[in-house]
Amino acid sequence: MTRFRESVRSLLREQVLDAAYRLVAAEGWSGLRMTSIARAAGISRQTLYNEFGAKEAIGNALVQRELEGFLIGIERELDAHRGALEEAAAAGVGYTLQQTVDNPLIKSVLVAARGGEDDLLAYLTTRTEPVFGTAMAMLDAYATEAWPDVDAESRGLAVETVVRLTVSHIVQPVAPPAETAARIARITARIAYPGGT
Repeated sequence: MTRFRESVRSLLREQVLDAAYRLVAAEGWSGLRMTSIARAAGISRQTLYNEFGAKEAIGNALVQRELEGFLIGIERELDAHRGALEEAAAAGVGYTLQQTVDNPLIKSVLVAARGGEDDLLAYLTTRTEPVFGTAMAMLDAYATEAWPDVDAESRGLAVETVVRLTVSHIVQPVAPPAETAARIARITARIAYPGGT
């Protein structure tokens, strides 16, 4: 019975997050109301409040779900270039930057933020712990295994640099994704291997 309840709860959460995703992608975060999310998810407002408590919790869950999808894609890109750190970094960063261009939720958040209207962007800029903490932990663990010859301090600096620069270019792009990815990858490789590889 407990497993059944957990499955139902998981399905409910996904249903709510799917509905919220569609609404945010179409209308932005700032005007989104719990009533609209409940209606779009096909549940009562009370059920929504019981499950999430507040709109901010839905925002956090949306960001976490998107981040998990990104990290799976990044790992796939890194694996394809595991033999060379700079190429792997370029592939991972390039994937991330291109996905943010193509992702309707992120596109909506960034467009609204440029108009000064969207506070979901705070999850990338001021309330960054879920994004930065998760991304840096995953990348540090990956780099430890893939490039064991990089010392811990250099690895930590390289991981923090690649994450922070990538997020910065998501929020405020200055060049096409491939060009930016190549630059960030060069910086990362120089930090990891200061004397050259």
